[in-house]
Amino acid sequence: MKLLSFDQGQSPRRLGVLQGDQVVDIDDLVRQAELSSAQAQALQSAGVEPSAGGLLRYLQLGSRHAALNAAIQARLQSQTHRVALSAVTLRAPLSRPGKIVAVGRNYADHAKETGVAPFEKPRIIFKVPSSIADPGAAIPKPAHVQKMDFEVELAVVMGAFASHVTHDDALGVVAGYTVLNDLSAREFQFDISPPQTTFAKSIDGFCPLGPWMVTADEISDPQDLWVRTWLNGQQMQEGHTADMLFTVRDLIAYVSQYMTLEPGDILATGTPAGIGAFRHPPVWLESGDVLRMEVTGVGVLENRIV
Repeated sequence: MKLLSFDQGQSPRRLGVLQGDQVVDIDDLVRQAELSSAQAQALQSAGVEPSAGGLLRYLQLGSRHAALNAAIQARLQSQTHRVALSAVTLRAPLSRPGKIVAVGRNYADHAKETGVAPFEKPRIIFKVPSSIADPGAAIPKPAHVQKMDFEVELAVVMGAFASHVTHDDALGVVAGYTVLNDLSAREFQFDISPPQTTFAKSIDGFCPLGPWMVTADEISDPQDLWVRTWLNGQQMQEGHTADMLFTVRDLIAYVSQYMTLEPGDILATGTPAGIGAFRHPPVWLESGDVLRMEVTGVGVLENRIV
């Protein structure tokens, strides 16, 4: 399924499933479904307040929620609760995930263009949840940022509490995948000492996400996807997830040794070569620029810089 968050008119944000050019509203089904005792206890133990609705509620309920899954399938087969995709406004699939764990220089060609030897272990970076922006949203360029840059990334959405996950079991805790633009203010990353990488990547609006989450059952192998970026119609990045230095399995197994990944957490898996900072001359984003990012099998994320 393609699960998306949307607004229609003055209605509050809702959860839907994309079917062709229509959105099937399932928000009421997710709100009404009850957490299992095991899921409720897991949330309570983690100090996480259960979400009232939306994709986060769906993830907290768990993929094995038989009653909810049956209700969703029945809704999808009916002709009710439908609206044209063109009549809604898409929102970020997750507006406030618990955490966004990112990985630096995780493609061999990107590591090469930076002049740094491949890392022996993943380089972990964070983006704060308040940096999330909607698909299609206009992203303000901060007045004091001159070196605003782009990075297309496959984003992994967690669907379970995951601690000390083995490599073999890692994909079993994945709920789905989406597209993430890891916008960065390079002056904070490269021009000062010590570098402030998390700050450079966590400015308001610097994490466009979407346009939806594709459930894991539709992506047979996350290491068999193309990731691409176009800036004002010119292709800037093209890479294949097979070229990741650390695979999705590797990253989940590694990160979960040290911190518990929770339902709704996002793992941003790195970007291929072609970012603005390492072009000759560098290409920095300016007001009016349009970014189009694609992960095959997942979707296309577009945003405009203002």
